[in-house]
Amino acid sequence: MEKMNHAFEKMKMLVGMEGDDDQQQPALEEGNSFSFMDDFNRQCSLTTKQRFYGFAICLVAGLTCTLLSILVFFHPIKFGITFTFGNLLSLGSTAFLIGPKRQVSMMLDPVRIYATAIYLASMIIALFCAFYVHNKLLTLLAIILEFGALIWYV
Repeated sequence: MEKMNHAFEKMKMLVGMEGDDDQQQPALEEGNSFSFMDDFNRQCSLTTKQRFYGFAICLVAGLTCTLLSILVFFHPIKFGITFTFGNLLSLGSTAFLIGPKRQVSMMLDPVRIYATAIYLASMIIALFCAFYVHNKLLTLLAIILEFGALIWYV
């Protein structure tokens, strides 16, 4: 049991969680106003176990959607919707693991800012083309752009 606790503590340190999240609530100092993301992080405080469950559920759902999109590859509109929702769920899974504030700050890192902008824009364009325009070629082009930005992001 001691080995499990030690491994769990190592895993928490790897993902940036030093201790239990319930005990790490930042104190509001006088004259210090919290930004939107700080307020959001305080309102969404989860235990480490809840974070891992949320991460696992979102990641499995995202990978399932992404893999199921292969079945409808020859129907670009359905493929675009399932592939993009799978990517959104997978992206949300890391927000469970490291927190939304750190996720956004990592995405807006100067090294990743262009890949993030293209990735998010291509997801929006893919969903727009699939839901409203119903154009298979535009949806497929947006998915190719999305996949390229995802590879560039990593």
